[in-house]
Amino acid sequence: MSQPPQLTVCLSQGAEDWAAELNLRLAGQVQASAWHDGAPPAELAVLWKPPPAFFAQQTQLKAAFATGAGVDGLLALAPPPGLPLYRLEDAGMGVQMAEYVLHALLRWHRQFDAYAAQAAQGHWQPRAPLRKIDWTVGLLGCGVLAQPLVRALRGLNFPVQAWARRAREGGDLPVFTGEDGLNALLAGSRVVVALLPLTPDTAQLLNAERLARMAPGSYLVNIARGGLVDEAALLAALDRGHLAGAALDVCATEPAGPEHPFWRHPRVQLTPHIAGATLRDEALDQIADKLRAWLRGEPISGRVSLEAGY
Repeated sequence: MSQPPQLTVCLSQGAEDWAAELNLRLAGQVQASAWHDGAPPAELAVLWKPPPAFFAQQTQLKAAFATGAGVDGLLALAPPPGLPLYRLEDAGMGVQMAEYVLHALLRWHRQFDAYAAQAAQGHWQPRAPLRKIDWTVGLLGCGVLAQPLVRALRGLNFPVQAWARRAREGGDLPVFTGEDGLNALLAGSRVVVALLPLTPDTAQLLNAERLARMAPGSYLVNIARGGLVDEAALLAALDRGHLAGAALDVCATEPAGPEHPFWRHPRVQLTPHIAGATLRDEALDQIADKLRAWLRGEPISGRVSLEAGY
């Protein structure tokens, strides 16, 4: 009887626990163990932020499975060109990301930020309510992780539209493409939400020129990657009042040091990359399902295009 495939788990922390859980879930279908420097070759890998030596040593891999939805860090390590790499599509992250955006949006739309400033001064003054029709939310990216947000925004009667890098069917959701479509979305949205992966095509997508195309008094939410935004240009747009505020879960360099101006800017809410945390059990279940499909020779969703970068 042939031995089950060797599976190596290489994570920044908790690799032993993940290996044990995958052995339980797959009940002898694989032999999972935590990777270490000099570990024997494996056929399969479960990865997050492996060291540079990983791919140099693991030369017999037949497939690799990422424990996150973003894979720019993995691709920066130059995995073998023919290695099938699969990412998480949603393991509870989409709902969390929707919650993050709604928290920021409602803080601005319901003027809770203004009420907090009034409260700090002991000032009781109701403000005129704002119309939702004037608060169109524009999504940069409309993939799997965006769908809970679309449903939540519509459930609260906010207008929503999206931009995608390639034409796609969006049902009744308006989806723009191309440079003209991007300009239209930026100009026609009160709140712009960045949901795109970081690739050579999307790096610095929101540069000074495109930030200037956003509507005066609009807001930016970035829950994707810090590298999508020119941070100096964003600060300049906030300082001159063209943008009213930004809720940022990511920075170009993480962690953001204590000297980073985002921490102190009065119009910025900065959080430490927590908008869509990987939920351990949900992620393990999804990876186990993908491994079962691989073992059966079935199609697996979430395959990464090394050329496209996601």
